[in-house]
Amino acid sequence: MAPLRLRIEGSIFRDTKNREVTLRGINCAADAKFPTNPNIPSHLPDRFFDGDELSFVGRPFSIGEAHTHFSRLKRWGYNCMRYIWTWEALEHAGPGRYDDEWVQHTIEVLRLAKGYGFYVWMDPHQDVWSRFTGGSGAPMWTLYAAGLNPRTFVPNEAAIVHNTYPDPAKFPKMIWSTNYTRLACQVMFTLFFAGRDFAPKAIIDGKNIQDYLQDRFVAACKHLAQKVHDAGDLENDVVIGWESMNEPNRGLVGWPDLTTIPSEQKLQKGTSPTAWQAILTGSGRACEIDTWDFGGLGPYKSGTQLVDPKGVSAWLPADYDDSRYDWKRDPGWKLGECLWAQHGVWDPTTDTILKKEYFAKHPTSNKKIDYEFFTNNYFMEYYRRHRKAITSIHEGAVMFCQPPVLEIPPSLKGTEDDDPNMVYSPHYYDGVTLMTKKWNRYWNVDVFGLLRGHYYSPAFAIKVGETAIRNCFKEQLYAIRKEGIDYMGTHPCVFTEIGIPYDMDDKYAYKTGDYMSQSLAMDANHFAIEGSGVNGFALWVYMTKNNHEWGDLWNGEDLSIFSVDDTPLPLSYTNQSQPSAGEEPSHGDISKSPTASSASLAHSPDRSSPSFSASRTSAPESPFVHPSNLKSSLKTPSISSTTGTPSHLLADTPGFRAAEAYVRPSPIATVGNVTSYGFDLRNAAFTMTLTSDKPASEDCPTEIFLPEFHFPKESAQVEVSGGKWSIEVDESDDRHGLIQKLRWWHGEGEQSLKIVGAKRRQGVRLGKEEEEGYLEQCNQRKCAVM
Repeated sequence: MAPLRLRIEGSIFRDTKNREVTLRGINCAADAKFPTNPNIPSHLPDRFFDGDELSFVGRPFSIGEAHTHFSRLKRWGYNCMRYIWTWEALEHAGPGRYDDEWVQHTIEVLRLAKGYGFYVWMDPHQDVWSRFTGGSGAPMWTLYAAGLNPRTFVPNEAAIVHNTYPDPAKFPKMIWSTNYTRLACQVMFTLFFAGRDFAPKAIIDGKNIQDYLQDRFVAACKHLAQKVHDAGDLENDVVIGWESMNEPNRGLVGWPDLTTIPSEQKLQKGTSPTAWQAILTGSGRACEIDTWDFGGLGPYKSGTQLVDPKGVSAWLPADYDDSRYDWKRDPGWKLGECLWAQHGVWDPTTDTILKKEYFAKHPTSNKKIDYEFFTNNYFMEYYRRHRKAITSIHEGAVMFCQPPVLEIPPSLKGTEDDDPNMVYSPHYYDGVTLMTKKWNRYWNVDVFGLLRGHYYSPAFAIKVGETAIRNCFKEQLYAIRKEGIDYMGTHPCVFTEIGIPYDMDDKYAYKTGDYMSQSLAMDANHFAIEGSGVNGFALWVYMTKNNHEWGDLWNGEDLSIFSVDDTPLPLSYTNQSQPSAGEEPSHGDISKSPTASSASLAHSPDRSSPSFSASRTSAPESPFVHPSNLKSSLKTPSISSTTGTPSHLLADTPGFRAAEAYVRPSPIATVGNVTSYGFDLRNAAFTMTLTSDKPASEDCPTEIFLPEFHFPKESAQVEVSGGKWSIEVDESDDRHGLIQKLRWWHGEGEQSLKIVGAKRRQGVRLGKEEEEGYLEQCNQRKCAVM
């Protein structure tokens, strides 16, 4: 086992030179959610139910493609990745039947990631339990083990699944997430976390379904951890840790009244059944169900709809053959009947509910159960099992603990669970933008403040104006981080998911190449990260096959920062940007800094753009030409020559996918402690402050990723409080791509730095006139071009 490349010191990550490491990461990759053979993205129905005979070998991408993706991500400044894998990929064939060909492929991909210097943690990903309940994660056989029949979910709406939707192109946006409050997911998560208490009759292979499912899942995670360990060159050197489970959910645990929608259920879209209605339709009964939609002011009731399954049940029939998976179901667990009816929750002979508060109290202690109780008891019981299994293999593993999303974290401070190797790993999305798929620069909502009861009225949670919105995001992330410290103790906080939808405004950007809305939204999220004091993030998401027609190829989502139908940001790492033979790199001290040129070009704003604002037209911004980036600006190849969108929908010049907002400067390794940092995208200005109890040594400076797109080396203006600095291109490994860094040798005490680069127009790709302007500027400066 290799020595620790990354260790935790209180709430800070440290490298082998004792510098603070800021994690700037990406979720890699969303392709891992569905198999390669058959290759069935969520909009394709063919062979969907071949859940046992499939393969994920080649996910998230092939070995041959890995260098392309890793080098791209490295050039974009990412130093870590949350590696997405699913339980289904490993154990799809049946309980205990592992796909070691997929495991070997994973080992090989991780070994290649090692060559790029990434810090990696493994994410056992799930969304609404499984592909067969509308998401990703668990194998199909887990549903059969729980007594459910995934082939019959369509008429009774036990789950709304893209693959089985009548017209996949019209699948309602974000409706997949409502599956958390539909029957199949409610059953699966209730059984996984609390089956012993609420379904004691559900015995399979001599154990309760809770233990059966948890044992299998934890064993699968442990199997993969063992294989990573046995590889001999991955543990600690590239794989630094493991996440507990993506976005765990309580199911029905703590549901106060099955006949009503709980007040804390904020998401309602499409048909929105109560748990009782979901139970009835799941047993083939017809129900008139309220329908909801999401408008400019949030969710609203839009009407009602009759859901009539015509007797089709979501439960397995009584004659189902359990020998398919070689398990033995206890005779007391009857197939062909709703599991909750078997536990006296309702009477199927009269269709009357008998125990509407069945899940509201603990069955033995009679204690009231709320989400906080669920997290501290049921979730933590699982988390301890998972942690014990992983650390029995990977000693010293960093454990990324992810409690239920936006819920109060578990109370671990000062307890045995206050593990010094634990990281608090919350998620955050701007819900208004995510649900409406529009960037509203005029108002947004403090969702976290609302959830925590900080406002007398929801009206007071509305934030008006772009500055207020950006600060609201920052304050929400800060509050989430502080809540983690208050409840879990002093640990690093890493947001392991945060991101934006790209298909905003009815895909306006795809038709015009104008990504201003996306750029503003992405910049606002990064502003929040940088200002909240968190230790890092993993942006959601990188998807290798994203296209303009189907987005991330999963449930209509379109959050990937890369698309085969867009042009990657031009990165000007050519020989001209490096020191020539005998020439020193750009450098300086407190009294000497390079001077930037003031050359600029005029631009005409697109007044039809959804992001247009008259206030933004008075100070046009333009790209700054430099010989080292001209060639790559003129032509930057995509990963693929094919596109997924009909040509008539594409603009003549596809955009950069708002890359200027996420390819941004960031501390990499800091001597001492970072006290603040941030990037002002509009003014291309990066600032940073730190404090150190010792000066930076010659072989151990503070290092900052400095993307040349924003900071052409010879034109970057650098101001430091003291010491010397150097801007260099890191050529340590050609496979990494050439990474421009600023290295700073500062003294002890409080230190500050400011770097000003080239202002560029947000949201659009360089047009022909701008490219010609670049060439003209170069000629005026008598620069050697190409």
